Amino acid sequence: MSIEFQVGDRAVYPAQGVAEIVGIDTKEIMGTSQTFYVLRVMDSDKKIMIPVNNVANVGLRAIVSSKEIDELYDILRERDVDLNQQTWNRRYRAYVEKIKTGSPFEIAEVLRDLNLLKFHKTLSFGERKMLDTARRLLVQEIAVAKEKTEEAILEELEHIFSA
Repeated sequence: MSIEFQVGDRAVYPAQGVAEIVGIDTKEIMGTSQTFYVLRVMDSDKKIMIPVNNVANVGLRAIVSSKEIDELYDILRERDVDLNQQTWNRRYRAYVEKIKTGSPFEIAEVLRDLNLLKFHKTLSFGERKMLDTARRLLVQEIAVAKEKTEEAILEELEHIFSA
């Protein structure tokens, strides 16, 4: 099951964030005609071309729905989390893998876990960068989904974590 995108649609490209479909191009590559989505990543203006038939493999997906946003907020509110005593580098690798999936639920878990961990210990430089990345990816997508500013979403998240 592949999602069809139209020019002007917004989608999420794993680990890059929200992108806009700015074109659909067909190119001939080695004698075969191939159709590509041309994406512009919102916060870096990076242009990416993805073969339409490869969308599922790269993980390009639609923006979260309001029902999914409720689930994300539930994940963020969860406090009974086992922040197992793994070494920081093993934990870090696990977080990198979760962010790479592009799943908003996995990213929410990383954001929650690092925010909770921050109350118990000083985060390493890598963990702070990971926290920023998870926050940026989630805030950007929720802001687009709810048609609110990123600042407003950041405030909602701050409120969740200060509760």
